[in-house]
Amino acid sequence: MKTTKTIELENKLYQSTQKLGVFGCFEVTIGWFGKERVDYMTYDTKGIWRCYEIKVSKTDFHSKAHNTFVGNFNYYVMPKELYEEVKEEIPSHIGIHCGDYCIKNAKKQELGVNVEVLKDSFIRSLSREVDKQIKSRNNTLIERYKRAIKSKEAEIARYRELYYCTLNKLGG
Repeated sequence: MKTTKTIELENKLYQSTQKLGVFGCFEVTIGWFGKERVDYMTYDTKGIWRCYEIKVSKTDFHSKAHNTFVGNFNYYVMPKELYEEVKEEIPSHIGIHCGDYCIKNAKKQELGVNVEVLKDSFIRSLSREVDKQIKSRNNTLIERYKRAIKSKEAEIARYRELYYCTLNKLGG
C-alpha cells in the first residue's frame, strides 16, 4: 500500500511533468522479467529519458530497495524536509524534485541501458496502465475530463460572442 505522502508526491510530480511532447508512466519495469523498477519515468519528443525515484522518509531513502537511475536525467522525488536531512548523501549528478518543483537539476548521463530496452519497458508499462483502466470499467476520470472540456468549450463560445458584440459596438 502506498502512503498518503507517496500518493501526494506522485500526483504533484505527474502534474508538473504534463507538458506538450512529454509522456510519463508510473512503475516502469526495466527489461523482460526485470527486477528493477523506476517509480516514474518520462520520455520526450527530443529522445530524453528521465527517471524519478520517490522517497518519503529517511528510512525509505536508506532502504535496500534499488534506485533505478537509468535515464539521461535522474531525480529523487521527496519532501523538502527530507531533502534537508539527506542532501549531503545525494550524488552530485542526481536531481531533486519536491513533487511540483525542482530544487536541484540533474546532470545529463549516458543511458544506463539500451534505448530499445527502455522503449520496450515503457510501452509495456503504458499498456499495463491502459489495461487496468479498461478492466476497472471506471470511466469516472474520462467522463470528468469530457465534462471539463465541454464546459471550457462553452466558456470559449461565450467569450467569443462577448468579444464580437463588443467589437461591433465599437464599430470594428
